[in-house]
Amino acid sequence: MESGRHRKLEADVAESADEQPIKQRKNGLYPAVSDELAENMRTGWADTELRGLEPVPQAGHTAERRARLSARFPGERLVIPAGTLKTRSNDTEYAFRASVEYAYLTGDQSEDGVLVMEPDPAGGGHQSTLYLLPRSNRENGEFWLDGQGELWVGRRHSLAEAQQLYGIQCADVREVAGTLRAATGPVRVVRGHDAGVEQALADKVTAEGDSALQVFLSEMRLVKDEFEIGELEKACASTVRGFEDVVRVLDKAQATSERYIEGTFFLRARVEGNDVGYGTIAAAGPHATTLHWVRNDGDVRSGELLLLDAGVETHSLYTADVTRTLPVGGTFTPLQRKIYDAVHEAQEAGIAAVKPGAKYLDFHLAAQRVLATKLVEWGLLEGPVERVLELGLQRRWTLHGTGHMLGLDVHDCATARRESYAEGTLEPGMCLTVEPGLYFQPDDLTVPEEYRGIGVRIEDDVLVTADGNRNLSSGLPRSSSDVEEWMARLTG
Repeated sequence: MESGRHRKLEADVAESADEQPIKQRKNGLYPAVSDELAENMRTGWADTELRGLEPVPQAGHTAERRARLSARFPGERLVIPAGTLKTRSNDTEYAFRASVEYAYLTGDQSEDGVLVMEPDPAGGGHQSTLYLLPRSNRENGEFWLDGQGELWVGRRHSLAEAQQLYGIQCADVREVAGTLRAATGPVRVVRGHDAGVEQALADKVTAEGDSALQVFLSEMRLVKDEFEIGELEKACASTVRGFEDVVRVLDKAQATSERYIEGTFFLRARVEGNDVGYGTIAAAGPHATTLHWVRNDGDVRSGELLLLDAGVETHSLYTADVTRTLPVGGTFTPLQRKIYDAVHEAQEAGIAAVKPGAKYLDFHLAAQRVLATKLVEWGLLEGPVERVLELGLQRRWTLHGTGHMLGLDVHDCATARRESYAEGTLEPGMCLTVEPGLYFQPDDLTVPEEYRGIGVRIEDDVLVTADGNRNLSSGLPRSSSDVEEWMARLTG
């Protein structure tokens, strides 16, 4: 199987120096390779094979996860692709991020990788093989002629090195298509990541069967193991530092735009982690009323609010998801404070409802009740509050649910069954966001003019524990007075 980045193209290299074609960047700028140069490039390279590598930290956990998956689908071949590079423009690609299912089960993040779990008729269970692209070939010139060779994009692990790191038998991914085509018996594949893998299995899989595999993998991630909790703690700690970075440069953002805020947080994410976990929302002034404002090209003005929704993604791909609404000038106006304090009270009620045995939706309902009560008290809705909640009238200004599961995806476990997630029960090890908000649109004529253009959201990442919960992002202040003191300390 040739993936998007490893398709065979004609090479400008003498046949005698080339056993298989190499994908070379062909822009007309370089001459053909002479036999003498090709021969020269074959020799004079040191042995850089790494031996005695320690397994990746999550290797024990990934083995246990594969065992659970094996027990759920006995006697069936399971295929979980990492995914392929996607074109951004012409011959450049987007930064690669492995599929969450693949990363969860292997710890690897290589593009084009495929995990195949073969049923073991002798011992029961499954035998796992991780199909990866080996190191660039030094004999045929791939390492320097191929646009994705070692000298272009950096060294890959050899198959032997990968086997040490991940604790899984490894094989050449260029063999996987033939292996899958020859497979007999029931097969399931995680779809949507690798068209070549799906094509090889086209006559062997069903949408219903593949959906069941996807759903089970999503539900497996509802409860985090020790490694995952540690990674979420790291993500939140880095995110706290990223928010501190932003507060320290608000004067520079006022001189430029929201993009200074976005760029400042991104620097922290890249220095301490892999990336941001999602597109940063740096929404100043009325932009804070747009839930997913990611253009980040607006003005930042003293006297207005900044809604910053951002999270650092760790090197193992676990992300934080935190929001704070900050007074750009360091102090809330009386109306801003009133709205902010209402959202903070709603968040307090929501967090208090997060505990083992509670229904998942309890925290949402608790937060919505507080906000509905405030809207009635302010005269924006006609009570009683029960009527408002029954009809959902508060949603004109609350708009969204109060949270979601968090993990390898910012909206993790999204394909879990409703009865396991939204209608399920909280258990220790689950991690979710609690993020109520109030948003008064700039053109909303149903509210007093002074409310228009104010948006407030407060979001934290909350772990369900055996006796309640723990706020993983508690390093950031939440009350209006604490926010003001924190900002003054950082900018003073």
